[in-house]
Amino acid sequence: MIRTAVILLAAGRGTRMGGTVADKILAPLAGRPVFAHSAAAFVASGVADLFVIVHRDPRQLLTLAAHAPTPALFVRGGRQRQDSVTAALAALPPDITHVFIHDCARPLVRPAQLRALLKLARRTHAAVLAHRVTDTIKEKLTGSRVRTVPRDHLWAMETPQVFARDLIARAYARVGAKGLRVTDDAQAVESLPHPVALLENPHPNPKLTTPADLAWCEFLLARASPQAAPDSTPSRKAAKK
Repeated sequence: MIRTAVILLAAGRGTRMGGTVADKILAPLAGRPVFAHSAAAFVASGVADLFVIVHRDPRQLLTLAAHAPTPALFVRGGRQRQDSVTAALAALPPDITHVFIHDCARPLVRPAQLRALLKLARRTHAAVLAHRVTDTIKEKLTGSRVRTVPRDHLWAMETPQVFARDLIARAYARVGAKGLRVTDDAQAVESLPHPVALLENPHPNPKLTTPADLAWCEFLLARASPQAAPDSTPSRKAAKK
């Protein structure tokens, strides 16, 4: 039986917001906290049997719990993102077979992409939402020298990323044993090594990093059609389709 957990990462410090908001995951966005947008998209998609919500501290936990989908477990985050993911994976019950890992600082993810990701991950065991790089990319060499990096095969990684539970558990066990530092979950899987399938996202899915990103997300939500925007309340119990 396939049972899927969603790890919602909310423990980041958000230092690059420059103090404009106390907590970017709880900052208001189109009338509700940033966290609630991600949670609602997962509920609307029907992909989750369980939510694991990774929080920063007891004060943040109180607000997250008020907007959390059910059923949910709450896990205290670690110093680094990979520490938080490792803690969340350790808290999963044994019957979970597949795991979504999502940075809640990406509140514009859509239910259709979540369903497509899970379908792809069931075939490949590792699937990542991503978009093609369209900018010209330069590598800085010594002094003022630069080199143009061909972009034909370059993709920018997004979240969520979805994995077979045993695969991502083995990947993070290796990361810990080798003392590696990874910036996303696919990088952990690559260290095994294991191939990762890319699912191209045709819709904007920006990460809230600077204060300007909040205004950008507000604009994107305002122009989204009612059919495209997540429209389920996070408090509704997830029902897998």
